[in-house]
Amino acid sequence: MKAAVFHGPNQLKLEEVEKPEINDFEVLVKVNASAVCGTDVRIFEGKKTKGVRTPSIIGHELVGTIEEVGAQVKDFFVGDRVGVMPVIPCRKCYYCLNGRENVCANRTAIGYEFDGGFAEYVKIPSTALEAGNLVSIPDHISFEEAVVAEPLACCINGQRKANVKMGDVVVVVGGGPIGLMHVQLAKIAGAKSVILSEPIAHRREKALLAGANLAVDPQNESLQDLVLSETDGLGADVVIMAIGVPFIVNSSANLLKKGGTLNLFAGFTKGVMSEIDPNVIHYNEINVNGTSALTRADYYKSLSLIAAGQINTEVLTTKGYTLDDIEQAIVDVRNGNGMKSVITQ
Repeated sequence: MKAAVFHGPNQLKLEEVEKPEINDFEVLVKVNASAVCGTDVRIFEGKKTKGVRTPSIIGHELVGTIEEVGAQVKDFFVGDRVGVMPVIPCRKCYYCLNGRENVCANRTAIGYEFDGGFAEYVKIPSTALEAGNLVSIPDHISFEEAVVAEPLACCINGQRKANVKMGDVVVVVGGGPIGLMHVQLAKIAGAKSVILSEPIAHRREKALLAGANLAVDPQNESLQDLVLSETDGLGADVVIMAIGVPFIVNSSANLLKKGGTLNLFAGFTKGVMSEIDPNVIHYNEINVNGTSALTRADYYKSLSLIAAGQINTEVLTTKGYTLDDIEQAIVDVRNGNGMKSVITQ
């Protein structure tokens, strides 16, 4: 089969590899669509290494059709349309037992410890099946729509951490696909106003289509002045950083009203530090928190929102890529040329 094999930083090669063989407790899925995440970009550049093997097949956002089913597998059949939750919790550690399976101490993941979706086929290990990580996709959802269920589920987790409420003013920093997911989820949660900050023009245009009330170019306008003018000088209730740029953490915190919440949603490069004025946290009593991955419940909620037509997936994705274009698909995400690159087969 064809697969994009990651050999190290900036070394991703399309190769012919052996089609995975499954045992009685596993499932083989034909990958119909996979998508490039910002994390894949960081892996490609060598900025994210935890759980990443070389050589290996990366890609953790994927949906497809069941090709083979192990003799001992129940509930799934050849031809079933399925989505894959990549993070496999152990269900036994302290975090799993206390409602934080997304940060499971023993977590493994497809696209990391197990080969991922930048291939024609992917093997779903027994641990994933036992944990319920393979999910049926409704027939009326296309694979191109369903492939965003995993990152959308991560954003649902982030919205919960950010505690977006009805009537809130929300600022989303970063207008990539993740930022636009947060725009849509904040509006669903009842935010009265969502302000998006993004220097790339085509992403600001898509943000308005996604439901943002204002889309600001921070390179030519003062985001802080605009937020203050829109909130009678108080500041935003919630700021979500959908881009991992350390030097803007402090300015993002300064956009908040007293008692507001700053959610560091995006991943940051390991070892790159950020300065933040502790007095902003102290005197303004702001909350600063982070978000990692998703829970299985988040994935089901994500899929149900897509199925109900409540998420505009068109503004989130750029289609037309195949495995032959995998490196270009990653570079385009890195450079902001499109949105989330979707690879179909």
